[in-house]
Amino acid sequence: MPYYEHVVITRPEISPQQVDALVEDITKTIKDLGGHVGRTEYWGLRNLTYRIRKNRKAHYSLLNLDCPAAAVHELERRLKINEDVMRFKTIRVEQLDEEPSPILARRDREERRRARREGRDGEDLGDFEGGEE
Repeated sequence: MPYYEHVVITRPEISPQQVDALVEDITKTIKDLGGHVGRTEYWGLRNLTYRIRKNRKAHYSLLNLDCPAAAVHELERRLKINEDVMRFKTIRVEQLDEEPSPILARRDREERRRARREGRDGEDLGDFEGGEE
């Protein structure tokens, strides 16, 4: 079966839990149509490059799909009907990448850098083991 990367952009008014429910619904749809959803990532509430329906922010989600083309067409048909979905994009790829996306990798690097700056290098003096008692 072909591989796809699918990005969904949803309205900023909905909660992250509602975005998770939408992703669960997408996963169920793909499984019912004979496919498989590999990895899912929630990128969070992010700024849009340009306004969409007068919104400046939106929730972004990425899904790796391994499914037939008919399943992708049905998924896109359902997303067009859904009022919470502002945009979506499905791209066929040669193979699915199991590493975190560049968006999440950058976020992790920034969090580690911020922790180092604040002096929290992962050292917690309260959990010190191996010292004198």
